[in-house]
Amino acid sequence: MPTITTLGVPGMTCAHCVSSVTEELEGVDGVERISVELRKDAVSEVTILSHEPLDESALRAAVTEAGYETASVDVEVDGLAAQSKEQHQQREEFYEGDPA
Repeated sequence: MPTITTLGVPGMTCAHCVSSVTEELEGVDGVERISVELRKDAVSEVTILSHEPLDESALRAAVTEAGYETASVDVEVDGLAAQSKEQHQQREEFYEGDPA
């Protein structure tokens, strides 16, 4: 079942930071895809797609190996279905307010 794991990683400030964290996380068993929303002066959001829930300690160790800490971990099993449902609701709300 598709799983979305979101890590909060403070201290990332540039593309090199993103590259370092991504490279380490790619070595964790089960990781399919990684995307990073870099937030300078805030906690960056690292989103990991996998087919099954991942080992949280392995994810934290990978981030530590890259030179950062993990401030938060959020796991959403069947995350793609939830994400799709949320996007559908947002579209409906948008078009309900559209007089055209």
